[in-house]
Amino acid sequence: MALCNSTSSLTQTLAPWRERGGKIGFVPSMGALHDGHGSLVAQALSENDCVVVSIFVNPTQFNNAADLEKYPRPFEQDLAFLKAIDPKIVVFAPEATELYQGEVQSKAYRFGPIASEMEGRHRPGHFDGVGTVLNLLFRAVEPTNAYFGEKDFQQLQIVRKLVELEKLPVNIIGCAIYRADNGLAMSSRNRRLTPEQLEAAPFIFKILKQAQKDFDKKSIPAIVREAEAAFAAHPILELEYFEIAGIHNLKTAYRKHPSNTYRAFVAAFAGEVRLIDNMGLN
Repeated sequence: MALCNSTSSLTQTLAPWRERGGKIGFVPSMGALHDGHGSLVAQALSENDCVVVSIFVNPTQFNNAADLEKYPRPFEQDLAFLKAIDPKIVVFAPEATELYQGEVQSKAYRFGPIASEMEGRHRPGHFDGVGTVLNLLFRAVEPTNAYFGEKDFQQLQIVRKLVELEKLPVNIIGCAIYRADNGLAMSSRNRRLTPEQLEAAPFIFKILKQAQKDFDKKSIPAIVREAEAAFAAHPILELEYFEIAGIHNLKTAYRKHPSNTYRAFVAAFAGEVRLIDNMGLN
């Protein structure tokens, strides 16, 4: 398995593929890899000639210093995980100063209204950090296709806007949320849950499924009220937000329009661990 810690070594490793005109797939990650990442990598392998997986915990997208400090970093386990999938995967794991080429700070982007809703409202500066690091990673890897899970659906829309703003020649592919058998969306943060919290966390999926079931027969405000009441009564999970939004502008919806497609979005805390999820409703 090729492990590249610098942009120059990555360029050299990928040169033979580029010379042959091969397609390069890219799965960006912050490590602590799980089967959700594995599903993205598997799709990338099936659709490209070479696949790069980045492992980089990006400091500029954390607005909570404690969250950054506690983010899991099992690097050797991650390498073994990827090697078991396919030993020909190229791993790009730069230091922050190498990737940022100097001062590690985010660029201010004008992503428009999609960046001011939900995660943007609750995590100031988060999407500037996401946009900055992905711009740097895209320019380092120069992929044909890049793969993102829909668990971070708002981020997926931000990435598409980033590619448009930066005029990057990469095809962004959204992939279905990978869930455990109990419905819990796979996330690196799940590693930080206690056994009791891990048992409680699928409640988020349960509420989303109920919202999906009720969408045709109840109003949006009624669905939101019932979800909020259910979380308020939960002994372990604390709701940060439950919102229903149209998928294109991600603005909070209060009434249904027949031509729109909607998703429900949730952020909730299990102790100090913040979990997010979403689900299509119609």
